[in-house]
Amino acid sequence: MDQPLSPHITARRRATIALVVAAGLATVCLAAWGLNRAVGASVAADSVTIATVRAGGIANTINASGIVIPVHEEQVASPIQSRVARVHARLGQQVQAGDLLLELDNRSVVLAIDNIREQLALQENRIVALTQELDQKRKQLVSAIELLQLDLQATRVRLGRYQTLRKAGGVSAEDLLTAELNVQRNEIALRQQQELIEDSRRATSTNIDGARLQKNILNKQLQEQQLLLAQTAVRAPFAGMLSSLLADEGASVAIGQMLARVSEPNNYKVEASLSDFHARALDPGQAVLVEQGNVKLRGVVQTILPEIQNGTVKLLVVLDEPHHAMLRNKLRVEVNIITEQKKNTVLVDAGPAFNGRGPQDVFVVRDGVARKTTLDIGAGDGKVVEILQGARAGDRIITSDTSRYKDRDSVRIDN
Repeated sequence: MDQPLSPHITARRRATIALVVAAGLATVCLAAWGLNRAVGASVAADSVTIATVRAGGIANTINASGIVIPVHEEQVASPIQSRVARVHARLGQQVQAGDLLLELDNRSVVLAIDNIREQLALQENRIVALTQELDQKRKQLVSAIELLQLDLQATRVRLGRYQTLRKAGGVSAEDLLTAELNVQRNEIALRQQQELIEDSRRATSTNIDGARLQKNILNKQLQEQQLLLAQTAVRAPFAGMLSSLLADEGASVAIGQMLARVSEPNNYKVEASLSDFHARALDPGQAVLVEQGNVKLRGVVQTILPEIQNGTVKLLVVLDEPHHAMLRNKLRVEVNIITEQKKNTVLVDAGPAFNGRGPQDVFVVRDGVARKTTLDIGAGDGKVVEILQGARAGDRIITSDTSRYKDRDSVRIDN
């Protein structure tokens, strides 16, 4: 007859079974985790981009954004503070050199010209008055000199007679001395009058020269105002297209404000902008590839502008085909500046899986499994990247974004 088990034995047996079950579950979970690390997640082949490694040449490029601008372009600025009186042209119009584009209100300039002309007339009158005054003074002094010369002649005659009489004792020594002093006095007076003529001439000539200098200054001011008056009729500086125009009649304009811009048609270059991080890698003369859709145009770096604004450096690119039909003013294009060219290297298509140069982990596909592999990435041109180490021609690499698998060693590829 069976004996019932004691409660102590039953409890111990239950605890043993629970421990065995828990250990079994832990073993299964650990095995599943290990298998997942070894085999990786599964991903559909059509959900990733896989590129084949190949041999070829590459040009290392720096990518920039560009805008098409005319090779020759001139702005016409306002010469005065005024307002737009009348508009004679329209935006986008083809113009010839000298064509009237618009007119500014020129009343202030006309008033300034009238004022200068009045001042010129005053200076001219002053010169005439000074000349007449000099002539009148000269005549007066000449008359005075003539009288003094007569007086001098008379005193000299009297002195000669007194000298003769003195020898005979006919006049006193005092009378003779008086006659001598009268001659000296007349000589001094005559000399003073002669010097006064020269002094008057010099003083009046100085005043006349000052008036003439002021007249010359006023003439230059008049020429400047006449030039401003001519510039209030805004004309095209050369034949081209009117790419900008202040066409609001009555609008106020400041000195130096742009009124119009004329651009040379069908002759373009490119202004490129990129981060100043790449400034040291830029040099004039570097080859450039400009792209817009399927059109690719070659050119070279002409000028690197010295000023850096908001972390951006700008450069000008001259094109081999500046008259290409694709080019339009203000058209945005992609600019690829070629800094280095290599031949017979290992390449693969570029993609989000790559991030600049240097060692980085990517997934190389072999036998249906993508395994994480460290590649040394070199040059890139935006289309392909160079593989310096870690892969060979014929290998297949996932080039699309694999960030969600960054913690896995491998990923299974399902066809």
